[in-house]
Amino acid sequence: GMPMMRLLQVLEEQTENHKLRAAVKDIAEGVQKGEALHSAFRRYDAIFSPLYADMVNAGEASGSLPEVMERLIYLLEHEHKIRSEVRSACRYPLIVVSMLVMAFFVLLTFVIPKFAKLFEGAGVQLPLPTRICLGLYHMLGSYWAFLAIGVAVVVFGTRFVVKTNQGRYLRDLMLLRLPILGSLMRKAAMSRFASIFAILQTSGVGILDTLQILRTTINNEAIGREFERVTQQLVEGRGIAAPLRSARFFPPMVVNMVAVGEESGSLDLMLREVASHYDAEVEFATKGLAESLGPLLTVGLAVVVGFFALSIFLPMWDLYKIAQ
Repeated sequence: GMPMMRLLQVLEEQTENHKLRAAVKDIAEGVQKGEALHSAFRRYDAIFSPLYADMVNAGEASGSLPEVMERLIYLLEHEHKIRSEVRSACRYPLIVVSMLVMAFFVLLTFVIPKFAKLFEGAGVQLPLPTRICLGLYHMLGSYWAFLAIGVAVVVFGTRFVVKTNQGRYLRDLMLLRLPILGSLMRKAAMSRFASIFAILQTSGVGILDTLQILRTTINNEAIGREFERVTQQLVEGRGIAAPLRSARFFPPMVVNMVAVGEESGSLDLMLREVASHYDAEVEFATKGLAESLGPLLTVGLAVVVGFFALSIFLPMWDLYKIAQ
C-alpha cells in the first residue's frame, strides 16, 4: 500500500550499490514525470533484464504488480539456485585440472631439466619418457613466444566468435551434445523454460510474447532458435504442444505435460510441475557429475604423475646399477 514514489525513495536510500542507487534515482524521476515503471526499467537493461521489464509491464496492465513481484522473487531465487548447483558441480573439476596443468609446467620447466643434466653427466642413457619431457622442455624454451601468441590468438579469437550469433549457436550446440555436462545443461534449460513460461502465463502475458521473451532469456542460442520455429508454427494455428514436439532438445515429458496443460486449461500448473521435476533432476545430475568426474580426474592425475615418475626414476635406476 505504499505510494510508488515513497517506495522508490526508500529503495534509493537503502541500496548500497552505487550503480543501482543511481538507476533507482533516475527511475524515480522518470515515474514522477509520468513514465511507466516498466518503461523506466527498460532504460537500464544491464540491470533489469527484458524478462523483468516485461513482467512488470504485465503486472501494471493487469493491476497485479505485487503478485508479479512475488513471482519475480521466486524466479530470481530459483535461477540463483540452479546456477549455484551447476557451478558447484563444475568447480571441483576445474580446480583439479588447473592444479594439474600448473604441476605439469613446474615439473617440465624446473625439475626434469636438472635431473637430465645429472644423468647425462653420469653417462646414463635417457629412457623414452625422459627424452619426451626434455623435448617438450626445449620446445617450450625455444618457441615459447610462438606458443604464447598462438594461445592468445585462440583465446581472443574464440571470444570474438562467441560474441556473434552463429558463434554462440555453435558453442551452445556443442555444449548440449557433451556426454555428461550436456545432459545437465539441457535439464537446467528445461527448468528455466518451464519456470519462466509458468510465471509469464500466470501474469497474463500472451503466448507469442512469452515465446519471444523466452527466446531472449533462455541463455542458450541453440534452444533459443527452436523458439523461432515454434513461434512460426504457432502463428499458423498449431498450438504450442505440436510445435514443441518437433523441436530439438525438448524431451517427451515436457511436451506431454504442455499438451495436457493446453487441453485442460491448466498450462501454468503443468509447467510448475515440470519446473519442480527438473529442479530435482538438476540436483541429482550435479551430484552424478561430481561422482562421474572424480574417477576420471583420478585416472588423469595418475597418468601424469606416473609419466613424470618414470621420467625421473628410470634413469635413477640405471644410475644405481652403474654405481653398483
